[in-house]
Amino acid sequence: MATSLSFQVSGMTCASCAARIEGALGSVDGVSRASVNFAAARATVEYDPAQVSPPALLERVRSIGYDAVTARVAFRVEGPRAGVEDLLRAREGVTSVRVEGALVEVSFLPTVTSAGELRRAIEATGARVYREAQRSRGEAEEPVAPLLVRAIAAIVVGVVAMVLPMAWTGRGVDLVLLALAAPIQLWCGAPFYVRAWKAVRHGFAEMNTLVAVGTTASFLYSAAIALFPGIVSGSLVGGATYFDSGAMILGFVLVGRSLEARARHRTGEAVRALLALRPDTARVVREGREEEVLLDEVRLGDLVRVRPGERVAVDGVVREGASAVDESMMTGESVPVEKGVGAGVVGGSMNGHGTLLFEATAVGEETALARIVRLVEEAQGSKAPIQRLADRVAGVFVPCVIVLALLTLAGWWAFGPEPRLTNGLINAIAVLIVACPCALGLATPTAIVVGTGRGARMGILFRSAEAIEVAERVTDVVFDKTGTLTEGRPALCGVKGLGLAETEVLRLAAAVEGPSEHPYARAIVAAARERGLSVPTVEGFGAMPGAGVRGRVEGKDVIVESEGAVRDDGLLSVDAEAWGIEAASRGQTPLFVVVDGRLMGGIAVADRAKSNSAVAVRDLRAQGVRVWMLTGDHRRVAEAVARELGIVDVMAEVAPFEKASKVKELAAKGVVAMVGDGVNDAPALAAAQLSIAIGSGTDVAKEASLVTLVGGDPLGVPRAIALGRRTGQVLRQNLFWAFFYNVLMIPLAMGVLYPLLRDGLTIAHLGTWRGFLPPMIAAAAMALSSVTVVTNSLRLRTMPLESQP
Repeated sequence: MATSLSFQVSGMTCASCAARIEGALGSVDGVSRASVNFAAARATVEYDPAQVSPPALLERVRSIGYDAVTARVAFRVEGPRAGVEDLLRAREGVTSVRVEGALVEVSFLPTVTSAGELRRAIEATGARVYREAQRSRGEAEEPVAPLLVRAIAAIVVGVVAMVLPMAWTGRGVDLVLLALAAPIQLWCGAPFYVRAWKAVRHGFAEMNTLVAVGTTASFLYSAAIALFPGIVSGSLVGGATYFDSGAMILGFVLVGRSLEARARHRTGEAVRALLALRPDTARVVREGREEEVLLDEVRLGDLVRVRPGERVAVDGVVREGASAVDESMMTGESVPVEKGVGAGVVGGSMNGHGTLLFEATAVGEETALARIVRLVEEAQGSKAPIQRLADRVAGVFVPCVIVLALLTLAGWWAFGPEPRLTNGLINAIAVLIVACPCALGLATPTAIVVGTGRGARMGILFRSAEAIEVAERVTDVVFDKTGTLTEGRPALCGVKGLGLAETEVLRLAAAVEGPSEHPYARAIVAAARERGLSVPTVEGFGAMPGAGVRGRVEGKDVIVESEGAVRDDGLLSVDAEAWGIEAASRGQTPLFVVVDGRLMGGIAVADRAKSNSAVAVRDLRAQGVRVWMLTGDHRRVAEAVARELGIVDVMAEVAPFEKASKVKELAAKGVVAMVGDGVNDAPALAAAQLSIAIGSGTDVAKEASLVTLVGGDPLGVPRAIALGRRTGQVLRQNLFWAFFYNVLMIPLAMGVLYPLLRDGLTIAHLGTWRGFLPPMIAAAAMALSSVTVVTNSLRLRTMPLESQP
């Protein structure tokens, strides 16, 4: 069975890097699939643990010049330590273990496990464990400040090198410029040289290679003219130096990289905001004593106290106290939720005015917040199908650019005007610098990262990039009624005696409905208890799917069933039918009580529509989406609810096992999104192209749907579709810009416009435009392309998601 491993990768600077890592991981025996997301700096690998281990996969990444972002923690272990090393090495996510006496040092992938889980694993052996320290190795993102310092220094020297020859002529100025440019070339070019060398050592080329080769060629050419003017100057070469060009290229590229790094950092703000919701410590009550412990030291069953204004540390159930808790980080709803004894609380939510004591029911990576973060990260690390084309291009892009640069140099040297070598070299450098695989690599993933991040902040969890792509194309939305469009908490509306007293009808119905988990059953039982009725025990309980329930109560055979079932049995009287029609016209569901084969009464229950259901339907219709209601309820009931919500198309009286076939019929004609609770509607959800599950904050990871709406607000459905459409729109804009930029700029850098603009051609100064693209302008254009793509993706953070015609 294949196992999935996800981890952050450091050292990537362009899409070619991602393609290289993806290829290296994919070539390892036992790996069935490898995917590397450049924007998210994340690698996801599916592998056979019997053939390859996580440490071997990380070593493969390091062997080609990159690194995995790992954490390292040291424990002091007292007591029995036998087998601790083997135990830790066997843990998923652990990359290395070193034991020196009582000190145990563990390196692990923070995306897979945590220091708290490792500590609990050691404690399970009977040892006492004390944490010493924790630190990280490697960073997935390049620091911005050092890049900007180098960029400013390079641009300043570039400007000086550009202006100084205007005021000072002669050989001396070239030597001064050489003295200024040499340290800039070495210091500002160092990041490119280091990474280019790593790439060359491992037999491939990437963006850093292009910059390093281009700027070095410009610098060495200029240095040769400054040091040996009598040897290299002449009609073939010319006598001009280009120290300003090399410095400005480095400056522009570094500015672009810093802006790109900052923008990429902003694309991941959603996950960081979620992680920031976790408090560092928790106040735990153990053996009657309250103590503050690190968050990852909280254990299942611990009693945790949260005071007013504090964040809830982990998931749990309230045992003492009452308060209002802000769960907007989970649901997107800003109204605090009242919590009392028995209510569930979610880690990361903000406590209000009261003090709560709750029992921890989920800790560490099993909390709802941790699961949501994991879902978002998985979605952001996934690839949309449309990205495959960009990945294929990026994988061969840099070698092709180098070949084009060499052809440019040879062509100008052989057929160009004097000075031929200078012209060829400058155009070849421009080709190297202007090419940008980064824009191609960032086009799709940045849009996906920002789109899924915004969705997470709104309580909309996309499982993958593919889910967003499908959401964009939805033509029909099918809603389950109960619990989706309605509250899912039906209430008793009336009881009708048709041979028995109303109280007796309700008492018998409550008895037979007692073991059932259906919402209608809970409503009937609750109403009987509220009225103080003594509910007897049922024997031989049985459910009749789509029809009702039956059992033996006080020696009588009692059945509670739908109007259709009663009619099929030939028991429906005129009075009963009239009562049922009247109830259904008010949106109530009539149920009938049959005792020993005779119809003895009726019970009407109704489920109130959610406050936003009508708004959600209106917004979907405004988006051009056809809205359907799918329910097992009687047609008159379903149509009454549909009229209230503005739904025209209704599929009623559909048995649970028939729902999937109804969805398949619609899916054959368009792209269908099915919206349900993810349990009873599982077959119908699976039949739709886009499955949308409405869940609570504590069960988001249990759903198999492509989209989960945390909190159960149906307004999330039109928002999800609108977000999918917006993300798809931005994604296509990015891909168009990335391809168009390279298609336009690379031929321009090669000098294709020279035949049109050659009159009055001079190349004595790189700022002159006569059919040539000056390398420094090429550097600015290259930087601009990546920044443009990322900035366009960031627009998704604030794009309106209201109804679109």
